[in-house]
Amino acid sequence: MSPRRESPEPSELVTAREAAALLDVKPASLYAYVSRGLLTSVPGVRGPGRLYARAELERLKARHEARAGHGPVAAGALRWGEPVLESALTGIDARGPRYRGHVAIELARAGTPFEVVAELLWTGSAPDGARSATAPPPGAKARAELGGRLRALARFVRGGQAPLSTLALVVSAFALGDAARFDAPRDGELARGRQLLRVLAAGAALCFDAERVAGALAAPTVACSLAIALGARDTAATRARIDAALVVIADHELNPSSFAARVAASTGADLYACLGAALGALSGPVHGGATARVEALVAETGRPERAAAVIEERARRGDALPGFGHPLYPDGDPRAAFLLAASEPRKRPERTLAALVASMRSAGRERPNVDLSLVATALALGLPAGSAAVLFAVGRTAGWLAHVFEQRAAGFVLRPRAHYTGP
Repeated sequence: MSPRRESPEPSELVTAREAAALLDVKPASLYAYVSRGLLTSVPGVRGPGRLYARAELERLKARHEARAGHGPVAAGALRWGEPVLESALTGIDARGPRYRGHVAIELARAGTPFEVVAELLWTGSAPDGARSATAPPPGAKARAELGGRLRALARFVRGGQAPLSTLALVVSAFALGDAARFDAPRDGELARGRQLLRVLAAGAALCFDAERVAGALAAPTVACSLAIALGARDTAATRARIDAALVVIADHELNPSSFAARVAASTGADLYACLGAALGALSGPVHGGATARVEALVAETGRPERAAAVIEERARRGDALPGFGHPLYPDGDPRAAFLLAASEPRKRPERTLAALVASMRSAGRERPNVDLSLVATALALGLPAGSAAVLFAVGRTAGWLAHVFEQRAAGFVLRPRAHYTGP
């Protein structure tokens, strides 16, 4: 015997016309649902009309949307749309990213070490400011071994090689030397991630001068390691600027490279493979590769006086201006505003970039984004072209690793469906 249905309260009932509108169907379809047992109806108080329970209609609508509407909804979500995953790592609002509830810009403003922010993302709690407890430099024996492996890769790096390609080479080479990388326990993954962060920072030297590798590996912090690898003056001010850049770029929710890392992690791929997937996505010209386009824009402009003319000419041709605008920050990227406020432009490239920003503001156009501000940071520190991409990659490695760890814990494969439109 079928269970007896409770009669809904009159206030929960709607007319056939209202029911059809709620389901977005014709009345004939509504009656068909009743005849097939998908809906029930009760006699109206007056006249021959039937009434329908709103709750039952809403349940039917939800089932139909889950079947017929899931594909289009998901497709829209993957195009700067609605969230498609739950994550406890990073939220985004008008203040910029928040790492487990902590506003990234405020962490950077307070001088929080990058290593501490990385641990916060990975474990959910920040150590008590002790850098040595979070990312210690390798010991002398380990430095010699790691340095030898890094310098051996120098012969594969041509002059002018894109820095992100070099970092991808480092990741792949170190994967081949780690036979224990498969199905590693959580503690092993954390230790591996910490070492990889140091190796990538020191490996950046291969892009510019392999002789800097040893000094970069011996540096006490990631920021110091990068300063040495990139050929900057290793001063407290330089390390502070690099630390701030690494902190604000450390994670940005489901950006393309982090999503790529999560997809790889969901298949059980090892940590190096996940970072390789992320670096591949980052290299695209509309992601981390945008820093190279900003550098090219500065070179094309040449001097501050030409900024307005270059912008006007690009607008006339319909060319995009790299380094400006961000879909998540219609009122301006707060990460960029924070980094750009750190110093007064002095040298011509810095002043040229500042003039481009001022000209865009005068024209009422998009505000600068974090790609431009990373280039501004590199110029202010006297770093070579390509350094902004290195800052992006090394800083974002903290977020990539956090996404890998979180996706592993989630325990499901990321496998969206395609909406077939072929013959």
